[in-house]
Amino acid sequence: MQLVLNSTTVYLLQGDITTIKADAIVNAANSALMGGGGVDGAIHRAGGSLIHKECREIIKKQGSCPTGEAVITAGGNLPAPFVIHTVGPVYRGGADEARLLASCYRNSLALADKNSLSHIVFPSISTGIYAYPVEKAAPAALGAIKEYLEQHVDTIITKVGLILFDQATYASYHTALKQLSK
Repeated sequence: MQLVLNSTTVYLLQGDITTIKADAIVNAANSALMGGGGVDGAIHRAGGSLIHKECREIIKKQGSCPTGEAVITAGGNLPAPFVIHTVGPVYRGGADEARLLASCYRNSLALADKNSLSHIVFPSISTGIYAYPVEKAAPAALGAIKEYLEQHVDTIITKVGLILFDQATYASYHTALKQLSK
């Protein structure tokens, strides 16, 4: 399923984000940027040592990456030349988590624009080990993407993909995208 917002196509795909050819893939990172489980570990493993090296340099320069913020590294061995690392919130049921999750998407898109990247793909941020309920994360993610694209009509971004690992996550995002297109 897809939706066109201004001149940008937002689409959903079930699959493995580490195999996607785009200008940048987004990593659902931890604040130390050192690779963990889930998407983060998969991206670090598939991308190889260059990603780890660049993440260490970022941490040395700025310290940990705050929740909701984003940084960029090379893609290493991935099909995408860049990885945008963003730190999603751990879900505890509070309202601030929705704001922080939306910031992950907005800041990642802003970093793509800043680096002239026209095709960016996201996983479902914070819905794994950080326990954000996917039925709440999907509308928050898509709403943040829509808001960014509406506020930045001059964006260089022409494609935004959400690459969803399993059928249940894909179904939640499909429902949220249908609601957004009304």
